[in-house]
Parts: sequence; C-alpha cells; structure tokens
Amino acid sequence: MAGDFAAKIKAYALPLILFSLAMLYQLILLPHSFPPSHYDVLGIKTYSSIEAVKEAYENLESKWSSGLEAPTTTEFIKIRYAYELLTNPIWKRNFDVFGIDEQLHLIEKVGQQYAGEKFSNIELPLLHADASDTGDDAFNVITSKDFQSMFQDSKPWLLQVYSSGSNHCAQFANSWKRIAALLNGVASIGMVELGKVQITAYLAERKPTGQFFFKNGLPSLVAFPSGCKTSDCLIRFEGELSVDAVTDWFAMAVLSLPRIFYYSKESLGPRFLAKSSPHKVKVIFFSKTGERATPVMRQAAKNYWNYATFACVLWRKEEFSIWWTTFGVESAPALVFLKDPGVKPLVYHGSVNDSWFLDVLEQNKQQELPQLRSWTSEELGCDARGYSRAGRDILTWYCAILAGRLGPELDSMRETMRRVQEILSKTSELNVESEDEHSITAVVAFKNKRLTLGWLDGEVQKNYCFFYLNTENSYETCGPRRVPTDVPRLFIVRYERNATADTVKVEKKGKSIWEFHQQEVDPAAQLSVTYNGSAEISQISQWISNIIKDGDSRNLPFYRVKTPELVPEDAEPLWSRGQQGILSKSMGAKQKVQGIIIRIYDYLGDPRIGPALLLGSLMSYGSIWLIRSQQNHPAQSSQPSQADNDDKPRPRERHRERKVSNNDLPPSITDLEPRDAYQMTLSDSD
Repeated sequence: MAGDFAAKIKAYALPLILFSLAMLYQLILLPHSFPPSHYDVLGIKTYSSIEAVKEAYENLESKWSSGLEAPTTTEFIKIRYAYELLTNPIWKRNFDVFGIDEQLHLIEKVGQQYAGEKFSNIELPLLHADASDTGDDAFNVITSKDFQSMFQDSKPWLLQVYSSGSNHCAQFANSWKRIAALLNGVASIGMVELGKVQITAYLAERKPTGQFFFKNGLPSLVAFPSGCKTSDCLIRFEGELSVDAVTDWFAMAVLSLPRIFYYSKESLGPRFLAKSSPHKVKVIFFSKTGERATPVMRQAAKNYWNYATFACVLWRKEEFSIWWTTFGVESAPALVFLKDPGVKPLVYHGSVNDSWFLDVLEQNKQQELPQLRSWTSEELGCDARGYSRAGRDILTWYCAILAGRLGPELDSMRETMRRVQEILSKTSELNVESEDEHSITAVVAFKNKRLTLGWLDGEVQKNYCFFYLNTENSYETCGPRRVPTDVPRLFIVRYERNATADTVKVEKKGKSIWEFHQQEVDPAAQLSVTYNGSAEISQISQWISNIIKDGDSRNLPFYRVKTPELVPEDAEPLWSRGQQGILSKSMGAKQKVQGIIIRIYDYLGDPRIGPALLLGSLMSYGSIWLIRSQQNHPAQSSQPSQADNDDKPRPRERHRERKVSNNDLPPSITDLEPRDAYQMTLSDSD
C-alpha cells in the first residue's frame, strides 16, 4: 500500500510542484509585489480625483474628531501621507502614470520619530512642496516637435527625464549643469519634463503588466548614441548620479572614449613612462581635485593615439620638490609635454580650456625630431607614394633620415640632428653675412618645406632600413641587435615626380602573362646617399646643403622602385574596434548577474505567473492520468479475450478439388498443384 502511494507521488511530482509554486506565488510573492496603494489606505478607487481624495480624508477626520475612531500613529501617518501626496497635482500625476513615490521613506522615519505618542502630536504637513521646484533650473527642454527633429543631428544625445515637483531633480540641478558644460562640443544635451507623457512613455521602461516606470526613479538619464533613432538602441544610466560617474559612463558607453588613468609618484615612471612607446609624446595632466579627464580631452586622446599618450597626476603640496625637479611643475593645474630624450619638458600652468588644449596638442603632437612611421610618412613628406610638405606643385624634395636601434647611441645622434634642425629653422637670421654660405641651400629648402629631418627605428623597420642602407655593415644599424654596440647612420633621400605623368591620366590595362610577376613601382623616383662624415653639426648641415644643391642642379636619372611598407609600431587600440568593444569586456560577470536578477525581480510582479503555473499543474496532472489509464486498460482487457479464443474450436478447412481442363494446362507440369497436396505448418526452425 505504501509502495503504491509512493509510486503515485513520484508519477504526479510535476503537477504537485507546479501547484505548490502557484500557491506560493499567489499567497506570498504577489501580495508582496502589490502592497496596498495610497488609494487603498484612504478607502477609495484607484485614480480617483483630488476632490474624492479630499472628501475621503475629511470623512476620516470627522470620525477622529467625534471620538468614534482613534487611529494609531502608524495608521494616521500612512493616511496623512496619502492625502498630501494625492492632493498635489504633480505628485499625483507622477504616482498615477509612472508609480513614482520618492518620499515614501518618510512614513517609516516619522513613525520612528513619534513612536508611542498620540497622532495629534505629529507635526504637519509631512511633505513640503516648496523645496522641489526645478522649473528655474531647466534648460533646453525638449518638446514633442523638437523630439522628432533632434535625431537629424549627428552628435549623440543625453536626455534627462525630470519632474518639476521632484526633490531629487532639484538636488541634481547643479550637477546637471556641470555635466552639460563638460559634454559641450561632443554631445547634445536636453531635458524632458515628465508631463510630456508621450515622450516620457517612449523613454520609460515597461513592466510585464504594461505599466510604464523608471527603475531608478527621477531624474532618469537616457543616451542616444550617434546614429541611434529608436528606443531599441538607447542606453540607460543606472549608476550613482554624480558628475564623475555620469561623464565617465557617457564617455565610455556612448562615445567609446578611452580612460586617462591617474598615476602616483611611484607608478608614473614604471607604469606610464617606461611602457609608453618611444616615438610618442607624453602628455601629463596635473590636477588638484582628482577629477577624471573631460570628454573633450578623452576625445583628443582617441584622435591623437598615434602621436601621444596621456596620463593624470594628483597634485600634492608635499610632493612639490619631486615634480619641480623632474618636470618643472610649480603648481596645479598644469599640462606637461615630454618629447625627445634630453629635451626640456614643455610646461603650461593654469586652467585648461578645451579649444586652447586642442590647439596646443596639435602644435606639440610630434617630437622635436619627428619619427618616420607608417602614420607619419606622408605627413612628413618622406613617402614615394605621396608629395612634399610644400604641396603637390613641388616636384623635387628631400628627406634626411637618421636610422638606428633604440639606445644611447641613437639618443646622442638624435640630439645632434635636433640641433641641426634648430639651426635650419632660424629663418629670421637667414642672410649671407651671418650664415655659412654652404648651409644656405639647406636653410632655404627647410623654410620652403622641401626638406624634412626625421629618425627611423632600424630594428622595427628593418626592411625599410635595409632597403636604403644595403651595405656590408647594415646589420650594425638595421634589424635585431647582433653586436654590443650600435652605429646610427644618416642618409638622405631625393624624391622626384614627373609632372607629365601626374597630369596625364593613364588608361589602366590588364597585365599580360609576361608582366604579371612584375611589382608596381612608386610614382616618385628615389635616389639615396649615406653620410660618412663626423657627428659635427656644421659638417652635417654642409653635407645636406651640398646634396640638395647637387640634386637641384643636375639632371639625375629618373629611377622608380617599390619601397617596402613601414610596419605599424602600435597595435590597434581597443576602442577603435567598435563602439562597444572595450565596454563589453569591462562589463564583467557581476554586472550581467545583476541585470538578470533585476529582470527576474521585475517579472515577479506579473500577476499572470500564478494562473499560468496553476494551469500548467492541471494540464500536467490530466496528461499523466490519461497516460496511466491507457496503459492499464489494454492490459486488463486483452487477457480474457486471448483465453476465449484459445477455447473456441477451429473450423475444418474444406478441401476443394480442382478440375483443370486441357485448355488450362500450364507450360510446365510443375506449375500444377497435386491432388492431395496441402500446406504444412512450419516450425520455428526452417
């Protein structure tokens, strides 16, 4: 008996579990998700008018004054709170449409304050509406007409959904102004009042029941990335409402901008200066407050990642001597540019304006002696596929390149070439009497942007280096280090373009089988010469002038080849791989789990879950009962029918004689059945 009962419980386990979950949900979870509303406290229907609320409260108040009923302190606080909330038109609208009740904590607070006292001792009113007026702080308010046309702007949008009667929005007003100032130039800012129900309903979230709501209350921040025109791609801010948190979220999640990290005096050297690429300018911000870099600065860090790396340092007075000795920084805020080795840091003191910062960064993005790289070759005029820095009209120009491996030898020679460049750049002192007549040609060429000086990392750009320094001792300058000492070498390249070939449009034809193996050559002809003199500045300047003078006066052969490609020194940054590339990796498992928990919690308030579980239990119970009954019924009915069939006598088989006429004789006698033949029953074995 006990075994049959256990078997039935096991068979009907699924319906029992579903039924238990349905009862648990309907009796415990659902009432907790739908507590009595303020209308229920007053004993009136939901969404009743303000007049009905006042009438209900007056009826209760008359009972209290007559002595017929005396509410407890907690009951009076709940009733009074409901009355004050629902008689304020703005608060009532926010509560009825979006369920916003941001002062609900006052019920518990006031209850604890007046615990054990009579309700008549409670100080009224409980709610104060005078401190929550944010109408004067609102700016750039979006209307229905503006909302339809704002997506035509290519910039991303940041919208604040606010209410003119919200205390939280009033407290956030100053922070919002600061956020708008920081995002000026990189994003468009707007505000939407909660009374614009059509717009706010479009921006709000929806519960499973269909009710609109804002999960984190007001103010609610919503961002539309560039190119987003629907609510499917908008991004909601769910963090702490602070200037730093909002701007950092918008910069990373919407603009896909990199962070500029803070470093201390101990970590600045090993973690920033040592790990930064040697060809990049180091830009350091000194701040007193420790605020994150503005979105404009982070946008600049993204745009100039090929030229510079950025860092922030928190200024402390006790560290004054360290920063003054190292960089020459006296106070904060300050901006420091670190360029070539041995070059004095460039320091700007005072507050940083966005437009001024962008101008200064553009002026100082290159090192004093620029490096020849894949990103700078055409900009410097050192590319046979491009043109001179002076423009497309210049047909002959020059590029003096110092090649070598990174090390003290290269740094020393870079300092020498930087001084050569300083001498050539003094165009204001250009006259025959004061300057050596042998360097005049180089000075004029440098002034006219026909001459560029730069340096090349011979180890990274080994193919490019060996292409121009193809000698027996090239391994001392190019490729991986094989000897203890390195020998930097200077060479100059003369570029020449054919004016006729550039102006005439050549018709492209398919290559023949005999020309297919040939490589395409660069449009500019190249001739290179290596310097074999001393490291004196005067001799180098004189040699460069002689090369330019000789190249401009002689009719040299027009020799074109295919130059090896320059290798990119830096890997592609994470933020350039997609708008959410870096963000998707930074949002780890913790944020994902929190999102799943929030969704589950939202669905617990769906009143359809309980009936669905109950229906599922009934359907599963019926299906299991039907399957079990069908399995038992055929087994019971088939046994007596089989016995009855065994007791019944089988009828005899009648043997019929076949009479076959001569006309029906088969072609073979074996085709005719014998007279006394019968079919013998076979046993199990053949």
